Amino acid sequence: MLLRMSARTVADMARDGSLLERLTEQFLHMHGYRPGASEARSWERSIPMLAAALNDAGLSDVEVMLEYALPLNSKRADAILAGVHPVTGEPSYVVVELKQWSQADPHDDDPELCHIDAYAQPVLNPAEQVRRYCEYLVNFNGALAAHPTRVSGVAYLHNATEFGVSGLRERELDDRGRLFTAQDRGAFLDHLRTKLSDKHPGARAADELQAGKTVPSKQLMALAAQEVREREQFVLLDAQQVAYRTVLNAVRKAKRSDHKEVVVVTGGPGTGKSVIALSVLGELYRQGVPALHATGSQSFTKTMRKVAGARKREVQDLFKYFNSFMTAEKNTLDVLICDEAHRIRETSANRYTTAAHRTGKPQIDELIDVARVPVFLLDEHQVVRPGEMGTVDEIEAAATRKGITCQVVRLEEQFRCGGSDAYLRWVVRLLGLEPGGPVLWEPDDRMHLHVARNPQEMEAFLEGCRVNGQFSARMSAGYCWPWSPEPKPGDPLPADVVIGDWARPWNLRGERAVSGAPPSALWATDPAGFGQIGCVYTAQGFEYDWSGVIIGPDLVWRGDRWVTDRTKSKDPVFKKATSDADVDRLIRNTYKVLLTRGMVGTVLYSTDPESQEKLRELVEGERITVPS
Repeated sequence: MLLRMSARTVADMARDGSLLERLTEQFLHMHGYRPGASEARSWERSIPMLAAALNDAGLSDVEVMLEYALPLNSKRADAILAGVHPVTGEPSYVVVELKQWSQADPHDDDPELCHIDAYAQPVLNPAEQVRRYCEYLVNFNGALAAHPTRVSGVAYLHNATEFGVSGLRERELDDRGRLFTAQDRGAFLDHLRTKLSDKHPGARAADELQAGKTVPSKQLMALAAQEVREREQFVLLDAQQVAYRTVLNAVRKAKRSDHKEVVVVTGGPGTGKSVIALSVLGELYRQGVPALHATGSQSFTKTMRKVAGARKREVQDLFKYFNSFMTAEKNTLDVLICDEAHRIRETSANRYTTAAHRTGKPQIDELIDVARVPVFLLDEHQVVRPGEMGTVDEIEAAATRKGITCQVVRLEEQFRCGGSDAYLRWVVRLLGLEPGGPVLWEPDDRMHLHVARNPQEMEAFLEGCRVNGQFSARMSAGYCWPWSPEPKPGDPLPADVVIGDWARPWNLRGERAVSGAPPSALWATDPAGFGQIGCVYTAQGFEYDWSGVIIGPDLVWRGDRWVTDRTKSKDPVFKKATSDADVDRLIRNTYKVLLTRGMVGTVLYSTDPESQEKLRELVEGERITVPS
């Protein structure tokens, strides 16, 4: 969070003009850049209104936690009020979402969404938004997991009249999603008094919330079965829920009016694209809507089939590949969910495709044609192979050629890498994917970053993290070592990744386990995957707690910049015809993928001495300590 203090102090700082300056300083320190003008304006206009309401309600000693960061997530609640419940005497927390809106209208017949004149896209109803924050906190803060009734939520629209936002009240379903306006400010004060005592300070309750252990994230694969077969497990927040509702609304329109529509959901690593895909698929499956999930990743598809369809063959059949629809008739599905859509190829044809099916039809067109509502979830910066062309522009252009409406939902908040925006910015600056050059890593409380002195130290540290199953961990590397043929059953795996006197095998390439190692598709999710070195093709789309990344000689620091060396890459996808510029971009994207798999921390090592020294310079003070 940015600031924590009593309601009295917040009001005093708002009056003397120091509040905005203090929030801006804290934001700059935590995030490495200044807040945007709109965010600063909302602090200046909304927080004093909340502080005044608390003091007028006689709740001056309530502790106010401003811009409270949700665990394992980059999203922030505007404020959490911590105090003592006036009846039970237990800690009590009120999550507050502040809006400057004066008017908002429900979106069509979907009360979870609403329209604001200032925004081109629909946004989440603030009552629904704050309710989901409450649910998320209960799910991921150990202090609340056993005491869910201690949390309530309010949306305070301090500029709105009842007439301007009355249509939003349909989502006032419970105590976690109450909505108040300027017109019913008195009722807002009364409500706060029912949750927070005016006789006890809130500092101790705030301490307890802050000390609450972060419950391990609900890992995507472990929940796939329940998500698809039984009930909703993930709490979708803000733009995630907007994307979810956008798809379901498009499906409803398609049914009612023979309508066809494309939906694109775009976001960086860890923004929840695959969670949205599973949530949508689960809901459609429960409704009996004909829908399929497809990817261009063998690892991802096979893992989903194994985990989600462990006991039900029909669930396995929901997961396909992008090239599965070459001969399908138009609109045979209601919905096709294209996950990891940045891996869409120019065409579906490969060396096994018969001549009759080599039509040259673009793969994007096949995917759009087969369903009334094709949904594409993608990250344009995760293109790692020549010929991958899944971009927003390409999909929009294909939809336009067919005269089909295309909606784009952009995700910003991310859940991977401990929800640390600072870490993701550090990675893209490190790799030169954003201008400005590498910057020093400033440790935050969300993501750990270490530089190992050698691969032995990295492996020992990660093995220590895995003791007693406390954390999951994997080691991966750039594609800089040759890959031996698969061994025969019973033979040891060839130790291809050799660094000095340390050597380990690559992950398997085949579809069967060998000598205790899992098949390629399950390297990232089967505990037996530790001990083999993963590559970008087995790591992409997955996450684990601790990620060890070996930067090979294909990316080295020389002088004042990183330089790629295509001659050091052993990746067979790079052909003579692949331009140097494309190879450079794809190698950097590869390391971005590898560096953004960890949920808790990343351990780095470079095989190149100059590059290793640069990493140690950038991550000074975060030297690795092998767990005892």
